[in-house]
Amino acid sequence: MGEYTASKTRYQENDNTGFYRRCGRSGLKLSSLSLGFWHNFGTNDNYENMKQMCFAAFDHGITHFDLANNYGPVPGSAESNLGRILREEMNAYRDELIISTKAGYDMWEGPYGDFGSRKYLIASLDQSLKRMGLPYVDIFYHHRMDPETPLEETMEALAQIVRSGKALYVGLSNYDGETMARAEKILDEMHCPFVINQNSYNILNRTVEHNGILKQGYISGKGMICFSPLAQGMLTDRYLKDIPADSRVLRDGRFLHEDQILSTRPLLLKLDEIAESYGMSLSELAIAWLLQKKEVTSVLIGASRPEQILKNLEAVRKHEKAKLPEEELQKIEEAIK
Repeated sequence: MGEYTASKTRYQENDNTGFYRRCGRSGLKLSSLSLGFWHNFGTNDNYENMKQMCFAAFDHGITHFDLANNYGPVPGSAESNLGRILREEMNAYRDELIISTKAGYDMWEGPYGDFGSRKYLIASLDQSLKRMGLPYVDIFYHHRMDPETPLEETMEALAQIVRSGKALYVGLSNYDGETMARAEKILDEMHCPFVINQNSYNILNRTVEHNGILKQGYISGKGMICFSPLAQGMLTDRYLKDIPADSRVLRDGRFLHEDQILSTRPLLLKLDEIAESYGMSLSELAIAWLLQKKEVTSVLIGASRPEQILKNLEAVRKHEKAKLPEEELQKIEEAIK
């Protein structure tokens, strides 16, 4: 316990590189890569590996850890495991970290355990803080739009949470542009620091370009953090030839299906050729493509081992040295068509 000492060069290697990006027009900066706890931080995962992933990330300047109340499995276990890591190993570095969590999806039984009511959001964050052993989080997100609860109630709950000191900033996840604009107006009237949107965005999934959130968020001065940048692993070399026997596709299949991979493989091979021509792997190309977007603040990566984090950081380093030229970007768009 308490043996972890962070690398003394964790910020030096990112000096003058633009690795830390401001969330829109707010005062908050995020590392251009953020570590997500959606997978591999649950009850059945190896705790030592979780620790080493957090250490590897922070040692190289990744200061943002992103969670949600239901991450696990079991729901809540990712927050509990981070709480243990903070308590036993990283408590000295709490003020160097941006810790975010969310509420919106199913968390407990009954009519008050999901979506966006005031009761659910406030109760959920109280539970999250208890699991993590924290008095506050840096960013608290509403995790998804609620078709029934008035938007005013949900936004008023977020504002109340900030006033109570339990969150410093708020964000919205999985919203569209029109609803975000309405939410922004409500939050602005209450002087609530809404600073960031979180949505799925990658070369293959362009929903944010069509539903208005990317454009509206940028116009409104909000940050954008993108989850699933590698399309659940499709934008890596893992599935270019076949599906490995240990793949989550074969074990689980909830988020990525075998038929998706087979139907997308010709496109993946084209994208891999583009990446290779520019001296990159497919995953490096996918991350660089996002980081080149002016609207993007941070790319949210998942990992199953520390080495994957370091590999993703290499994509950032390559992008910092040489941005993708316009002709490469055009090749990607032509391949997608």
